[in-house]
Amino acid sequence: MCGIVGYTGFQDSYNIVINGLRRLEYRGYDSAGIVVEDEQKKLHTAKTKGKVEDLVKISGDLKGISHTGMGHTRWATHGVPSDNNSHPHSSNNQKIALVHNGIIENYDTIKTMLLGKGYTFKSETDTEVLVNLIEYFMANDSSLDFPTAVRYSLNEVYGAYAITVMHEDYPGVLVVGRLGSPLAIGLGDGEFFIASDASPFVEFTKEAVYLEEGHMATISLENGVDIRNIKDNVKITPAIQELKLSLEQIEKGGYEHFMLKEIFEQPKSIHDTLRGRLLVDEGIIKMAGIWDNLERLTKAERIIIIACGTSWHAGLIGEYLIEEFARIPVEVEYASEFRYRNPIVTNKDVVIAISQSGETADTMAAIKLAKEKGAFVFGICNVVDSSISRFTDAGSYTHAGPEIGVASTKAFTSQLTILSLIALKLGKHNGNLSNVEFMRLITELDALPKKVEEVLSTTHDLVKEIAKDFVDAQNFLYLGRGYNFPAALEGALKLKEISYIHAEGYPAAEMKHGPIALIDENMPIVIIAPKQGHYDKVVSNVQEIKARKGKVIALVNKGDVQVANLADYVIEFPETSECFSPIIASVPLQLLAYYIAVKRGANVDQPRNLAKSVTVE
Repeated sequence: MCGIVGYTGFQDSYNIVINGLRRLEYRGYDSAGIVVEDEQKKLHTAKTKGKVEDLVKISGDLKGISHTGMGHTRWATHGVPSDNNSHPHSSNNQKIALVHNGIIENYDTIKTMLLGKGYTFKSETDTEVLVNLIEYFMANDSSLDFPTAVRYSLNEVYGAYAITVMHEDYPGVLVVGRLGSPLAIGLGDGEFFIASDASPFVEFTKEAVYLEEGHMATISLENGVDIRNIKDNVKITPAIQELKLSLEQIEKGGYEHFMLKEIFEQPKSIHDTLRGRLLVDEGIIKMAGIWDNLERLTKAERIIIIACGTSWHAGLIGEYLIEEFARIPVEVEYASEFRYRNPIVTNKDVVIAISQSGETADTMAAIKLAKEKGAFVFGICNVVDSSISRFTDAGSYTHAGPEIGVASTKAFTSQLTILSLIALKLGKHNGNLSNVEFMRLITELDALPKKVEEVLSTTHDLVKEIAKDFVDAQNFLYLGRGYNFPAALEGALKLKEISYIHAEGYPAAEMKHGPIALIDENMPIVIIAPKQGHYDKVVSNVQEIKARKGKVIALVNKGDVQVANLADYVIEFPETSECFSPIIASVPLQLLAYYIAVKRGANVDQPRNLAKSVTVE
């Protein structure tokens, strides 16, 4: 959500910033802007509603004039998408420019004070309030330098932010701060980079500092990176991280869209998530985050899973897995709801927080609440050194690699892989799984990468053809039972996100409790029907749908006859244990959503109104 890029060094800052903004387009945005400092140390700004390429069209005269600059892609919160509301925002004296991710909750109070002091505002944003507050502090106390004025201002605001600020009187200097929104500092040879994540500068350096919560930094070629605590100005010695990200990982590699590339990367991402953890020959699951806290986890009176969006769907399947194999009671909560009520949480509970980015604002707030109540918090995320990975008591990384497409695909199946490992590990340790059953299940788990590869190769062209028949659909129903009810929810979400077709997921048995009223010859119904579990019940559900002339797209195991003979469209996938079937079944559902969206002309990598990482509530 929103993206910041900054640079100071020897290269043309315009090129660095514009190319960096292109790398951050996946985060979701509605406007873009840039500010650069020329040789006379004057600031020049260009910004516009629309895409980065729209910005390029109006900002060409800024190319080649600067070695220090910053840019922003905005996802609207305060104020509609417009040229005026786009970032960067300038102070009244035009000497200070600021870009900002997040929300300043007390902006109205500060704005009222500044209006009383004679300040004027061109935009509807909270960000313009902050840049003028910095000017106000400097104007009213000549002893304050620029970084100190930024620090004073940040101590006056409430909310969440990542900011980068420039000042004409401080050439070559970037001041950054962070509370709740991520910010990385790339350390180059004679140059420094700022970005919301490392992707904009990965080809220039392999060293980065991830700014910690409540910290700010003053960055210049003369003095390097000076990091301070915002609250009390205590100097901080940063931890330098080696970047594992490669340029190849964040490029499309010949695919039309990142989403399609990431769908096809799932055999590798699942394999990478299992690698080093699942040792079938030795009959063990080896996970340091679990092993080091095994007693705490297995003795928990209750496990609470908190997440948002796709990660919440993964959590629902995690509930089924953990309760079945470890026999520990599990509740799954939307982090966005959990944080705003007074949940009953004790020091006997374990909270599992799931987030692809590790920066989801609602999930971070829910974690803090759970820790305040004494719970042990275990994190599952995809991004190394993200906020959630640092703030939790323990955890496990998925190894999906960078996920650029806004609609999550490989992160979801990697999360399910981790949750499967956790459930089996806990079940084996507390004696609920026999050796024979444990070995059978881990052997099935180990086979998943090849089965996902098989389903990709056998269903891709078929799903592409099926999608043509549903380009004009207005609604979809997705049905599943047991483990595949959450998979149905996820399939519906994928279609909604990228094609803008209304879709709902339901437990198949709930169809008779309302949704059956919607079924007619114009209603497509996707039903997940593996042979295991409640197959006979699903057959009955399909018959009920066909009796009302619904169009059935059935996902069945290879060789299925009963459901296949009833369905209008049949997509086969390899058989596996019921508990792992959502991992395989989700893949053709992702392809179906993708190709329907493509055929409708939608921008699948950057769907409207959505952001990859929701870092504001």
